[in-house]
Amino acid sequence: MFNSALLRALPAGRGAAHIPVMAELHIVGQIVGASGFPQSSLFCKWGIHTGGAWRLLSGLKEGQTQVDLPQTGDMAYWSHPIDLHYTTKGLQGWPKLHLQVWHQDAFGRCQLYGYGYCHVPSSPGHHHVRCVTWRPLGSWQEQIAQTFVGGGPLLRSPDIIYSGADRYRLHTVAMGTVELELSIIMRHFDRYGVES
Repeated sequence: MFNSALLRALPAGRGAAHIPVMAELHIVGQIVGASGFPQSSLFCKWGIHTGGAWRLLSGLKEGQTQVDLPQTGDMAYWSHPIDLHYTTKGLQGWPKLHLQVWHQDAFGRCQLYGYGYCHVPSSPGHHHVRCVTWRPLGSWQEQIAQTFVGGGPLLRSPDIIYSGADRYRLHTVAMGTVELELSIIMRHFDRYGVES
């Protein structure tokens, strides 16, 4: 539905056809949970990274789940909602989700268990996404210290997670997997030559 007051405010000779229409992307879903980590009692910090042509209209760009301590099995369930609405004039910088999985011990101390990122699916519909994670592997002294007192190496800048610029220099170890369910709704992408 178009606002008639907006049409009256346009200069003479200009109609609705001259109002620029931007492509819209809705990302609705949840971070289901994680499995395959050395210990339970996990939570996840998440964020979304986009290029400069993307503008967030509604929703939160970052968040954190609750801590889940599973009674049985190794799957930590979060069911943490994600609901984002973007506009864009180009496809460069398609949204990427970056994740950090943390372990909280009985004393409330938190230790990083893994970094990961995944591209938001670029086709409309319901998608099951699995995001594998990794963590930096420190020197042998840091590994021994990590075994006895916890902690461990962290990245100075989380941009390395999704940029890949200096990631090849890192020594890492594979960790668990985070599962997401995302529903993608695309609108007006056909005006930019994208079939949906």
